[in-house]
Amino acid sequence: MGLLSEGSPLTWDETKALAQHVREHGIEQFINLFARLKDRQGDVLKWGDEVEYIIVRFDDKQRSVQVSLRAQEILAKLNEKEAADPQGVKSLWRPEYGAYMIEGTPGKPYGGLLAHFNVVEANMRYRRLEVASLLPENEVVMSITSFPRLGCPGFTYPFAVPTPEDEACAARSNFFPDEAIFPGHPRFKTLTRNIRQRRGEKVSINLPIYPDRETRTPVEGSIPTHPNHVHMDAMGFGMGCCCLQLTFQACNISEARTLYDQLTPMCPIMLALTAASPAYRGFLTDVDCRWNVISASVDCRTREERGEVPLKNDRFRIYKSRYDSIDSYLSPAGEKYNDVPLVLDETLYKRLREGDIDHLLAQHIAHLFIRDSVSLFSEKVHQNDREDTDHFENIQSTNWQTMRFKPPPPNSPIGWRVEFRPCEAQLTDFENAAIVCFIVLLTRVILSYQLDFLIPISKVDENMQNSQKRGAVLTERFWFKKNITAIRKDGSGGQQEQPAAEQSQPPTQNGGTADAADEYELMTIDQIINGKDSFPGLVPLINSYLGSMDVDADTHCTIQQYLKLIQKRASGELMTTASWIRKQVVTHPEYKNDSVISEGNCYDLLRKAKDIQDGVLACPELLGNNISSKTTDNIPAAIEKHLTKRC
Repeated sequence: MGLLSEGSPLTWDETKALAQHVREHGIEQFINLFARLKDRQGDVLKWGDEVEYIIVRFDDKQRSVQVSLRAQEILAKLNEKEAADPQGVKSLWRPEYGAYMIEGTPGKPYGGLLAHFNVVEANMRYRRLEVASLLPENEVVMSITSFPRLGCPGFTYPFAVPTPEDEACAARSNFFPDEAIFPGHPRFKTLTRNIRQRRGEKVSINLPIYPDRETRTPVEGSIPTHPNHVHMDAMGFGMGCCCLQLTFQACNISEARTLYDQLTPMCPIMLALTAASPAYRGFLTDVDCRWNVISASVDCRTREERGEVPLKNDRFRIYKSRYDSIDSYLSPAGEKYNDVPLVLDETLYKRLREGDIDHLLAQHIAHLFIRDSVSLFSEKVHQNDREDTDHFENIQSTNWQTMRFKPPPPNSPIGWRVEFRPCEAQLTDFENAAIVCFIVLLTRVILSYQLDFLIPISKVDENMQNSQKRGAVLTERFWFKKNITAIRKDGSGGQQEQPAAEQSQPPTQNGGTADAADEYELMTIDQIINGKDSFPGLVPLINSYLGSMDVDADTHCTIQQYLKLIQKRASGELMTTASWIRKQVVTHPEYKNDSVISEGNCYDLLRKAKDIQDGVLACPELLGNNISSKTTDNIPAAIEKHLTKRC
């Protein structure tokens, strides 16, 4: 979710009055931080995942299911271990937006050893069991992206009723009660209230209804301008969804910028591949992913900023929500692909350049800082800009984009990092671990083979919209680089020294460097992942890389199972989670071909999902057959002695 500052939240009027103060001091903080750390070198590869979970309560007698609003109580118990032994815990737990959500990460980051890939799934399983041990028999922890009946009457336990007319409420939603917002930290309700007040009205999320034979329009609860859409009106519908995210520590700032850029074109590909959320507010929709839902749920732009009326009181016409895909590359190699004009604060850009920040990074920061702070605490208003970074992080952490470029925290051993944010949460630990390991392996191949995925930002934006369509994995084509194995000569990390074990060459690919539009073409996700003609495919490249490495047998077995899952999802041999959910809903005996998900339908869907996540029920159409990875809680002692290996 981002920075969780402690203190007393200011009202929106108070926060708005300090907006320029936060921006100016945030820029000074970044300039000082950059000056101290721009030359930092030699950090080892560290990485970790974040999985968000929903606490679900089943009522077997009534055949109903709700989200359980007990996250604060459960978190208090989970955090006792960390408080007692901060360095010795196997998992860390943090609050999320929903009063029914929690976020779990490994107790310590993973490192540069291939054997670490064999620990990920076991740690995820440990986390799930750790939470489950604190729940009563009728409650379950589930890594589902969206609760299908979120916002329907009675979707919470304890029962809570929306109060849209109550001016004291943060959301004032017709569907989502404030009680469903995590109560243990003021940030969440403050964000909800301030985003609504800054916008001048409630947020408006509208998803096209899944068109079935008996689907009725206007859809119940829709607004007049979107009669055939499912309407939602609160931040909770987006931030109340779950996702799977990864963070990587790079060796230096140059490598971090390279990874930020090279992973950007992968964001829509992985969003489509992990699609897991076709159901909202008790309806099947005609989309498979959460991304645009969250984007609209925190869209604090005014009508002027959205371009609906001419600019008069606001400074900029802003073309995206503060939760969306990135707008510019950061490495020198990416500069020519920055084909979307950036809206940026020219005064702040000039100050950044005076502060010795290069053009690409300065425009990135100045673009993020066109936004206002939407949450500010009285204790954090006045800071020491040479030591503190809260004002910078205040705006940095509320630009929720597909990728996040993360400077080292002050006075910390943590280095320059990159966060990969698009993936949807999957039902099982096996699937989530497969996605994590695939992306991390891809970063190793990108750096080792100096792969080049860069395409124009405008094409990435186009891919992002197509990736969310129903069945996009099989029906959509995506812009992708034709010749990804052409050696980069960019001065941005592509030519930097690699460890001996990683000084390998990619399989040759026909063709040289093309010009402009000839560099990229439309491909299916199957072709991108598995290859076609002269295009090698990402999994074959990973296997080529692994072939040059010393991999122990158990880790090799596990990685191969993960890669096969990715390959089969891409080819359509296995279903995406979204397709599986859609199939379960429309084939349920209670379904009336009307796009409505009844209480009993939802109950049976999540009961089946629970049995699949627990390994009680096989699901070959989703997972394949004979899933038996060799995952283990610890890497072998013989391998552990090499933990000091550098990235």
